[in-house]
Amino acid sequence: QVQLTESGGRLVQAGGSLRLSCAASGRTLSSYNMGWFRQAPGKEREFVAAITRSDSRISYADSVKGRFTIARDDAKNTVGLQMNMLKPEDTAVYYCAGAAGYRWLQSSAYDVWGPGTQVTVAS
Repeated sequence: QVQLTESGGRLVQAGGSLRLSCAASGRTLSSYNMGWFRQAPGKEREFVAAITRSDSRISYADSVKGRFTIARDDAKNTVGLQMNMLKPEDTAVYYCAGAAGYRWLQSSAYDVWGPGTQVTVAS
């Protein structure tokens, strides 16, 4: 079983940028479809972005399209999320997750989750 750990979350001003990183241990990430999700206080967890394991197909939530970029580096066993033009509504705990099966766009498809990293965007 792979273990995931996110890093890079912090307080940033609106309009700024952050890069989140998800590091894996215990097993190679190349076996997993990988996704980023987020959960704001009082809200349900929501899909942010995902990338498949075999052909690196990518999908983004409409709310982040054009601002966020997901990328995987299987050689380094990491998945990154570059976040630009951040908005206060992007404030949330961001989670990295891995899906061993074939589905990749629903949170229910994901088997392994990191503990999360806090991103706070100040207005």
